[in-house]
Amino acid sequence: MTVHFIGAGPGAPDLITIRGRDLIARCPVCLYAGSLVPVELVAYAPAGARVIDTAPLTLDQIIEEMAAAERDGHDVARVHSGDPSLYGAIAEQIVRLDRLGIGWDITPGVPAYAAAAAALGTELTLPEIAQTVILTRTAMQASAMPEGEALAVLGRSGATLAIHLSVRNLRHIVDELTPLYGADCPVAVVYRASWPDQQVIRGTLANIQPQVRAAKLTRTALILVGRVLGARDFRDSALYDPAHAHILRPERG
Repeated sequence: MTVHFIGAGPGAPDLITIRGRDLIARCPVCLYAGSLVPVELVAYAPAGARVIDTAPLTLDQIIEEMAAAERDGHDVARVHSGDPSLYGAIAEQIVRLDRLGIGWDITPGVPAYAAAAAALGTELTLPEIAQTVILTRTAMQASAMPEGEALAVLGRSGATLAIHLSVRNLRHIVDELTPLYGADCPVAVVYRASWPDQQVIRGTLANIQPQVRAAKLTRTALILVGRVLGARDFRDSALYDPAHAHILRPERG
């Protein structure tokens, strides 16, 4: 028996991986985060499967469902939104499964920041503008940020920032990043990337906050900050430069 942690992707049902879809389709038990995983994905579960929305459950209750499945010899599809490696809360489940001697594996999914970039039609890394993407969040009611990971520290890099779980903390984000990125730095807020009700708000650090407030966005939104957003004046990548020789395109005499 195995508990399969499955990344459901950002929201659109067809953005789950084939492996993830097939695992859901063969597991007699499916545990999913109902507030974030579309019901269309749960519909892949086999007829007669035990399908449980874990949104109202505690961690101990979720583990007990897995333990009950183990006693019955049933594989479990544990479906998380996005990619489980990012703010997926799977580590605490894995620790408890290990204590119980229950096997598990992980199937990755399309992360929200990738879906947001697709919605914006942008690359998050551009030559000589930004070659680093930092995935982070801010401290609100959840656990505190580790020392050294405050926005005022991370922002000194000038990297593209993908800020999760923080749309209600936008004022703090603007205050922290404006001295580092400049008031005219592009910002995009993508609400429910890839869902039918997806919403995109573009602006700058100077004007993004009133736009988001007017749209009444308070959750499930990703904030992207960086000069790559909307950039048009940048050098071409060396990858396809005729003067750049590499193993697959040797220099010609």
